[in-house]
Amino acid sequence: MHSQELPPIQTFAPSDYSGENQNWAISQASDGFIYVANNHSLLEFNGVDWKKYATPNGSVIRSIKVVEDKIYIGCYMEFGYWSKNPKGELVYTTLKNQLSEPFLEDEEFWNIVTVEDRILFQSLNRIYIYNLVEKNFRIIDAEAEKAQIFNLDSGVYFQRKNKGIFKISDAEPDLVTKNVQLKDKTVVGLFEQANELIYLTEDAKLLRSQPNGELVPWNTGVGLDLSSLNIYSSLQLRDGSIVLGTISNGIYQISKEGKLLLRIDQGQGLNNNTILSIFEDQDANLWLGHDKGLSVVNLDSHFAEFIDYEGKLGVVYASKVYRDRLYLGTNQGLFWSELGGTTNFSLIEGTEGQVWCLTEIGDRLFCGHHNGTYVVDRDKAELISSFAGTWNVKVIPGEPNYLLQGNYGGLSILENIDGQWTFRNTLEGFNNSSRFFEFATKNELFVNHEYKGVFKLELDQDFRNAKVLSKEVGKGIASSLVKFRGELIYATIHAVFTLEGSGSQFQLDTVLTNQFHYEEDALSILMSDGLGQRLWRFGQQDLMFVTPSKFDSGYNHTAIPLPAGLRSNLGVAGFENITNVGKEKYLIGSSNGYITLDLDRLTQKEHIIYIDQVKKYGYGTTPQSAALDTVARFGNEENNLLFSFSVPEYAKYAAVEYQYRLEGLYDSWSNWSTRAAVTFENLPYGDYTFHVRSRVGKRESENVATYSFIIDRPWYLTQLMLVVYGLLAVFGAYLVHIAYKRHYQKRQQKLVERNQREMALAKAQNEKEIVKLKNEQLKEDFKNKSNELAASTMSIIKKNELLTRVKEQLVESIDDKNSVKPIIHIIDKNLNQNDDWELFKEAFNNADRKFLKKLKKEHPNLSPNDIRLCAYLRLNLSSKEIAPMFNISPRSVEIKRYRLRKKMNLSHDDNLTNYILSL
Repeated sequence: MHSQELPPIQTFAPSDYSGENQNWAISQASDGFIYVANNHSLLEFNGVDWKKYATPNGSVIRSIKVVEDKIYIGCYMEFGYWSKNPKGELVYTTLKNQLSEPFLEDEEFWNIVTVEDRILFQSLNRIYIYNLVEKNFRIIDAEAEKAQIFNLDSGVYFQRKNKGIFKISDAEPDLVTKNVQLKDKTVVGLFEQANELIYLTEDAKLLRSQPNGELVPWNTGVGLDLSSLNIYSSLQLRDGSIVLGTISNGIYQISKEGKLLLRIDQGQGLNNNTILSIFEDQDANLWLGHDKGLSVVNLDSHFAEFIDYEGKLGVVYASKVYRDRLYLGTNQGLFWSELGGTTNFSLIEGTEGQVWCLTEIGDRLFCGHHNGTYVVDRDKAELISSFAGTWNVKVIPGEPNYLLQGNYGGLSILENIDGQWTFRNTLEGFNNSSRFFEFATKNELFVNHEYKGVFKLELDQDFRNAKVLSKEVGKGIASSLVKFRGELIYATIHAVFTLEGSGSQFQLDTVLTNQFHYEEDALSILMSDGLGQRLWRFGQQDLMFVTPSKFDSGYNHTAIPLPAGLRSNLGVAGFENITNVGKEKYLIGSSNGYITLDLDRLTQKEHIIYIDQVKKYGYGTTPQSAALDTVARFGNEENNLLFSFSVPEYAKYAAVEYQYRLEGLYDSWSNWSTRAAVTFENLPYGDYTFHVRSRVGKRESENVATYSFIIDRPWYLTQLMLVVYGLLAVFGAYLVHIAYKRHYQKRQQKLVERNQREMALAKAQNEKEIVKLKNEQLKEDFKNKSNELAASTMSIIKKNELLTRVKEQLVESIDDKNSVKPIIHIIDKNLNQNDDWELFKEAFNNADRKFLKKLKKEHPNLSPNDIRLCAYLRLNLSSKEIAPMFNISPRSVEIKRYRLRKKMNLSHDDNLTNYILSL
């Protein structure tokens, strides 16, 4: 577990850039874009996305160099340049057609350098010098074991096989040295130091030139390890240091004084140990092209990192520099390493388990542990308190022989007896977990419990009892209590509070709350550096600190950008830790090691955002690139647009966010997002301007990138179509006029026809009413006839009854029968005459004509007297009433009824009268 702190390293595997393994050369354009010779492809990287362009003849790209707006490349039997078309896509132009003589057989170009207005392409046999002004070539024979051109301030150098080192002067080679030490060696690097040349051979020999032409070893101070290396590539950086790229051992960085600065290999974060190419970009990032993949080392970063790849340390909760050693307290125990050395971290025996704090008091280092409290002496630790779970240890003001401990189960006292610290007692009266506690006075103490709130305690003079004076309700999770420059500060996830005077109430501190961006919901405690210089807090996307102002009682605020991935790796939320380990250097514990922050190297760097590509497409069509340098016009069927944008930022710990708006549709800015592309679909026709800006941390880009465009009207809304629509509208109006005229004529005709129908209907209704009235009149007549029939029948009955009674009186009262015979004869004649029956029959037919017909149909064998009897029964007359009509007795009527039943074949149970009424 090597303890060397390294610059942040990013790696890109072939799957990340969708290319091949080997990367032979790297260069950068003025806009910050990176270009890589990746075997059969040219890679373009804008900090967000990779683009790939196939080589012109399908061969491997061995060399690359960006000059102004052109990317020059060298391949097998080919060299030329790529340049961007108006759509932002690279287009290739060959230069071999400008040669006055052809390439040699199997010529391959391994190196490209620029000198003033000339570009030099080097193969293993020649150097082709291209004049950018005159557009012509000059060729120098330069047979070499390995194609290397060294462009130094003093000139351009190259090595000829078995002939020595040459310098190109006025396009002609001049011999510099043919020292025998270089005769059989391939020079893979040439550097300048203090007006002296330093030669690097492939077997890692570094030779310094002398005024007399001799070469002497350059004392690198890196020991024997360097001599065993096989060097493939090298580069002298802008700070004068030299980077050596090896075949199988990663890279070595050597200072200009010859001291080893860095050694990084695959085990420490590189993508691969073989270094085919080295490049330093505009921001001093070191790009390494590997035999498989790419790596970027942020040499100029204010961060450095130690990553525990073996997983032995665990999560770092505390750190401390003590007696030239670095101690780390983790969830696995207490570890130590020599400060600034390259030795491994070692576990101090007996400290296995959770460490909560490391505190230096006097000349002793105290370790707060799950088991209790340890005193640390170099690589030893003695358990002096077994009161479980020591959160922290602090000096009691004015009592140098007593220390107060915060434990899981309350507070406890350590006492110094004859130079030895021992556990004395627990404080009675308070048994809450005491992770955060601060003294107001010697005997007054504030203790914060995350869920229960802040307690104000009074300690007795002997520090054996604690009395709760007051309690303030907690104001949220992730709360902390810290003393900064003599002021008690209570912080939660939502705000910062300070203690007012000597009271026990904490009041909202709007200044600190605003300084620490508490509008963002970041779970972090507030931390003091212990020196009274800085107060720290972790935000969602940055690390913030405030320093007291030199001019007033306020604070100066600084925010250091952190990407979301790093923020989530910085220990357990609510247990973040940052410790001063040097003048301006701080150590931040993480879940797999630690990170150091050097504030002396912290700079506020400006950045620029670019719109890289605009793609247009319609429904069901393939997106096509659009021109970037003009106000674009898109057809209405191409109203779906994809914008890609980027910031060429290659620092591992730089968090880039983007914000955009589309003027003409969405005039408000979007929310900040890490997504470097946006799509607008189904845009209506009109004029638009797309705006996009970026920020790294809280610092916004220098510019706002814009792109103006027009979405054409649909074909059916063009000027011509509007004229057509006008003509059609006039013609349509005429047709409507004609149609309305016909409509109203038809409507009038229909109205006439409807009126006629209504009149006919009214006439039919009237006729129906007339028929109804006639029917009602007939019913009335029928009723009258029935009444007449009833009256006539009753009149005949009464008359016959009267005649019968007169006859009976005459017969009974007169003895001389013969004298009354004529009268009786007249009476009998009137009783037997048929005139009454005929009169009755006519009336009955008028009233109930259908009855007699139906009766005759049902019973054709009835006699006239039977029919007559049926007519009387139809009128529901009794036998007594019928007897006078026949001039017979009621008994005789009954007999007639009986006979009638027989003729009608009625059963005994059938009622004759009901039967006749039902006919």
